[in-house]
Amino acid sequence: MITRRQFLKTGLAGGVLLNVAACTRPSENGGRTAILSALIPVVLAGALPAQASAAEPLIVRTIGGIEKTIAGLSLPAQSEIGELFDLLAFAPTRILAAGLWSPWPDATPEALAAFLESWRHSRFDLLKSGYAALHDIIFGAWYAHPDSWEAIGYPGPPEVS
Repeated sequence: MITRRQFLKTGLAGGVLLNVAACTRPSENGGRTAILSALIPVVLAGALPAQASAAEPLIVRTIGGIEKTIAGLSLPAQSEIGELFDLLAFAPTRILAAGLWSPWPDATPEALAAFLESWRHSRFDLLKSGYAALHDIIFGAWYAHPDSWEAIGYPGPPEVS
């Protein structure tokens, strides 16, 4: 049984970690790019070419689409997305929240898939929302590009005469 003192210490430590993560803005300066570069091949498994050299430009294109999408969101939504990436970019909170001990570029596809599945099926709505945000923003940027439509059988928008 957890004591009141342990509960308060844990809450204080968690608060300090989250404040440090927010103050250091680790998702800036490539943190978001590193996270997305690791997650996109896992989320889009089967849609990307198997060869890394062929997949790399598509990953970069998808990251560009994600950045464009985030820039078009409202300021509060941009802030929330920024906080999600800050949480995932800062090593202590990445370990606690995502269960990933290795940095994003070094994480195995299996570890990344396990992280995504744990958030997808979490009992906490906040983690489910984080998964949905990552999933939707990656898929949205991928399928916003006309080259991706053929894979899902979408012929494109109707021609207007």
